Amino acid sequence: MIMGLTGDSKGQLLCQLAELVKEISGLPECRNSCKKTHGTLVRRIKLLSPLFEELRDGNEESMVKIEEIKGFELLKSALDSTKKLLQSINEGSKLYQALQKDQVAYKFQQMTETIEAALSEIPYDKLDISEEVREQIELVHAQFRRAKGRPESPDLQLEHDLAIVQKEKDPDPAILKRLSDKLQLRTINDLTKESVALHELVIASGEDLGERIEEMASLLKKLKDFVLTENPEADTSEGEKGLMKHRSPVIPDDFRCPISLELMKDPVIVSTGQTYERSCIQKWLDAGHKTCPKTQQTLLHTALTPNYVLKSLIALWCESNGVELPKKQGTCRSRKAGSSASDCDRTAIITLLEKLANGNSEQQRAAAGELRLLAKRNADNRVCIAEAGAIPLLVELLSSTDPRTQEHAVTALLNLSINDSNKGTIVNAGAIPDIVDVLKNGSMEARENAAATLFSLSVIDENKVAIGAAGAIPALIKLLCEGSPRGKKDAATAIFNLSIYQGNKARAVRAGIVPPLMRLLKDAGGGMVDEALAILAILASHHEGRAAIGQADPIPVLLEVIRTGSPRNRENAAAILWSLCTSNLEQLKIAKDFGAEEALKDLSETGTDRAKRKAGSILELLQQLEVKEGAVSLSSL
Repeated sequence: MIMGLTGDSKGQLLCQLAELVKEISGLPECRNSCKKTHGTLVRRIKLLSPLFEELRDGNEESMVKIEEIKGFELLKSALDSTKKLLQSINEGSKLYQALQKDQVAYKFQQMTETIEAALSEIPYDKLDISEEVREQIELVHAQFRRAKGRPESPDLQLEHDLAIVQKEKDPDPAILKRLSDKLQLRTINDLTKESVALHELVIASGEDLGERIEEMASLLKKLKDFVLTENPEADTSEGEKGLMKHRSPVIPDDFRCPISLELMKDPVIVSTGQTYERSCIQKWLDAGHKTCPKTQQTLLHTALTPNYVLKSLIALWCESNGVELPKKQGTCRSRKAGSSASDCDRTAIITLLEKLANGNSEQQRAAAGELRLLAKRNADNRVCIAEAGAIPLLVELLSSTDPRTQEHAVTALLNLSINDSNKGTIVNAGAIPDIVDVLKNGSMEARENAAATLFSLSVIDENKVAIGAAGAIPALIKLLCEGSPRGKKDAATAIFNLSIYQGNKARAVRAGIVPPLMRLLKDAGGGMVDEALAILAILASHHEGRAAIGQADPIPVLLEVIRTGSPRNRENAAAILWSLCTSNLEQLKIAKDFGAEEALKDLSETGTDRAKRKAGSILELLQQLEVKEGAVSLSSL
C-alpha cells in the first residue's frame, strides 16, 4: 500500500503545478466577449502560485500524505484543462464565441467547479506553509467556491446588438461600432485574423455547422464594411505602406491546394473531407486515381462539392491583403478554335439536339446516348451541350416509355450536372420530380444514375429541400436495400447529402432508414460500413434520429467499431454514441455495462481530434454516473 511520496516526486509535481500557473498567468490578454470571465479566472489561478513555490522550496525530507497528493494531482489535471480552454478562447473565432456564449460560459463554469473540487481535497492546515500563504490560498478557494454557485451574468447588451445586426440588412452604425469594440474587431487586420479563425473552426470541427456558419459570414461582412467605411486606413501606417509595396503577403496554408500549393480559386471538397483546387483534383481523378491525394483514403465517390465557405474566406483575405482574386478558366466559347483537343464540337452537338427534339424514338435514343458520352468526356463539352439548349430536351426524355432512352437521359443529366452552373439549369427545367420518378420506376442502372444525379444536384442547399419534398428519400432507401454495390453507394451518398438539411433527417427516419443502416453496419463484409456510420452520425443530431437509433440496440456494434474501426469510422461511431449518451441515461448505462470506458480511453488517446473530444465527453458522463451510483449505494446502507 502506498503511504506517501518521496521528496523528489513531491518536488516534480509541485514544479509542474508552479509551471502551469506561470504559463496560464503569461497568456495574452483576452480580446473578445469573454474578456471579463477569462481575466477573472486567470487572476484567481495566479494567486495560487505562492502555495506551490513555498511547498517546493520547503523541507525536502517532509512526506506528503496520499490524500493531499490526490488533491494536487486533481489540481494539475484541472489546470491542464483550463490552460487548453483559455488558449482556445484566445485563438478561436470571436464571432463564434459570441454566438455560442452559453456554451462558452458553461465551459468556464465547469473549469471553475473542477478547480474548486481539487482545492477542496487539499488540507492547508496540514501543510508546511506560512500563515500568510495559508490565508491567501483559503481566500482564493473561497472565491472559487462562491463562483461555483454564481455563474457570470449574461451580457444583455451584446445579445441585443448581435440580434439586431443579424436581423437587419443595414444595421445602425452605432450598434456596429459597439459590437466592433466589444469583440475587438476594429481593424482590417483584426477581421482578417477572424476570417482565418473562422475557417480553422470549420476545418477542425468536422461537424455540420450549417446556418451558424452563414450567420458568422454575414456578421463578418457587415463588420468589415463598417470598418472600411469608418476607417479605411486603420491598419496601415505610412512606414508599413512602404514595406507592403515590396513584400507579398504569406498565403495561409489552408488557402493553398495540397496538390499545386497555389492559392485556390475554385476550392472543392472530396468525399474524405479534404479540399483541393477543382482543376487539380479533376486531373487526378481523370488519370484513374481512386484515392484522396492527401490522406490516401479510398474515395467513396468522385463527386466534387464546392467549398463556398473557404471560397468566401479566400476572397476576404485577398481583398484585405491587396491580392488579386484568382479568376476561373473561361468557358469553351472563350477558347480559340483548335486550341485544345478537348474543345467541344458545337456542330455535332447541334445536330444531336435536332434529333433529340424532332427525331423518331430510335433517333432520340441514339442522340441521348451520344450526348451522355460527350458530357462525360470533358468540361468543355458539358458547357457547350448546356449552352446549346440540351437540358430541357433531356428532361422531357426522362418520361420516355423506352427504358434505354430514359437511362441515357438521366445519365446525360448526371454528367452535365458536374458543371456547377448546369445544376441550376437542370432544376429550373423541372427535372427533380422526373428524376425521382426514374429513381422509383426505372431500370436498375437508371435508378442508380438517378440517385447519383440527385446527389450531385443536392450540393446546392436549396435543392436539398426540393429533392426531399419530391419524395426521393423513400426511393433512395429502397435502392440502398436492393441495389447493386455501386447502387447502394450512390443511394447512401445521396441520403447523406440530403440529410444535412434538418427537415430531411426527419423524413429519412420516418421512412425507415435506421434498420437498414444498422444491418449494413453489422455486415462488416458488405462494404457499406463507412457509409452507414456517416449517415447514422448525421441522423443522430436529430431527436427523432437518436430515438430510432436507440431502439436498434446500437451500443455493442458502435463499441466494436470504436475498438477496431478505421480512424474516420471510430470518429463517427463516437459521435453517434455521444449523441445517444448525452440525451438518454439508459443508453449511458448500457454503454457502461458493455465496457465502454476502456474503449473510449484508448480512443481519447489515439483517435482523431473530434473523436478525442467525443470520447472525453462520454468518459466524463460515465464518471458522473459512477459517482451517482456510488452515492445511491451508500444511501441504501
